[in-house]
Amino acid sequence: MNALKHTYTTLHRLSETFSNLLFPPRCAGCDAPGYWLCPSCIAQIEFLQSSWEPTDELPSLRGLRSVARLSGPLQKAIHSFKYEGLRALASTLGAILSDGWEAAPRAVDVIVPVPLHPSRLRERGYNQSALLVRELGRRAGLPVAERTLLRTTPTRPQVGLNVEERAQNVRNAFRCHDNPLRGLRVLLVDDVLTTGATLRACTHALVQGEVHAVWGLTLARG
Repeated sequence: MNALKHTYTTLHRLSETFSNLLFPPRCAGCDAPGYWLCPSCIAQIEFLQSSWEPTDELPSLRGLRSVARLSGPLQKAIHSFKYEGLRALASTLGAILSDGWEAAPRAVDVIVPVPLHPSRLRERGYNQSALLVRELGRRAGLPVAERTLLRTTPTRPQVGLNVEERAQNVRNAFRCHDNPLRGLRVLLVDDVLTTGATLRACTHALVQGEVHAVWGLTLARG
């Protein structure tokens, strides 16, 4: 297993180096050359306390936590990552997410990203949450499951909706397929937390799939 992990890490670094040679990095926060997110912009990120918020209204969701506030350079970086096709930010943003996880880890068995509907995935070309999860899994040494939790309803974007509309928009939008996660403790990951409606809807689907417990982690809080 260690040999396989070393091989994967080496290939990942070679791929990243080759990509950087073809497309030299420029900071998503300030456009400085040489970085996808420069040290100055990273220093401006408003990191949040490493405590987990209880979710009494949904006991199976054991806690929610966001690593940083969605503002400044981080907000610009996430927007570029999510909407402008800048996949190269996955490594940097995934490292920030991983550092946040390591500051207050929980006992989990597997990491699951919030899925996109197939139509949105075709349109965007990738699931930003899945890219973050792959980086987090690699750094934390945890397995990743990307094909069990499915988004079966092509919901509207949550941006611009109020609390009730967000909850209604994603209600029953997810399900577990042929669930190999039964009985496991799941770390559910998304890029941004606003009202928590999406994470709660995903948790509901996971609980119906008989997982043991769910923890919700996001890179940023809106």
